[in-house]
Amino acid sequence: MEKIYTVVIVDDHLLFSKALGELVGKFDSFEVQYYCKNGKECVDRIESSPSHPDIVLMDINMPVMNGVDATEYLAAHFPHIKVVALSMNDDESHIIEMLRAGAKGYLVKDISPVELQRALTEVATRGFYYSENVTSSLVSSIQDHTEPGRPAFKENELIFLRLACSQKTYKEIAAEMFLSPKTIDGYREALFKKLGVRSRVGLVLYAIKHGICKL
Repeated sequence: MEKIYTVVIVDDHLLFSKALGELVGKFDSFEVQYYCKNGKECVDRIESSPSHPDIVLMDINMPVMNGVDATEYLAAHFPHIKVVALSMNDDESHIIEMLRAGAKGYLVKDISPVELQRALTEVATRGFYYSENVTSSLVSSIQDHTEPGRPAFKENELIFLRLACSQKTYKEIAAEMFLSPKTIDGYREALFKKLGVRSRVGLVLYAIKHGICKL
């Protein structure tokens, strides 16, 4: 018998939640378990229920408890539940914030039905899904398999890599490291090449996987 994966939708916009739920319900192997209007309601519902969802589609900006705080809580207390972030935008800072909180994927709300189904399937079967914002090389770098030894880093490269996992801008990182923005750009480009990534999100994914950046 084919496994059915349960999904919980957390969003303070009821019409969007219901429309999304109807769409998810049409996908093979997926069914919506229930809806929550904010992170606290989701956490309370999960804590009080003996049956936990496989996937939580989590909005970021919500009253009472936002998606970042709720994701951090679920990652710490219910790590078997895979949280996928939902957002109106795909800016780098939001992606990094949710990845650090423990999200296994990041989707914008205007996602196509085909990509949504693919995302849910990937999260359910492989444990993560990242869209075109994260290149295939980044996806392969976070898969659970034995990888060759970690490349050697210079001290300032490690400091930069840890700071890149924060919400600081590159200019603010330069000021904190007492370096020029041009030097920071050099560190960034060198790490892109060394790690085989193309974006700041890629640096964060690598740092999280290898314990360089603590969640």
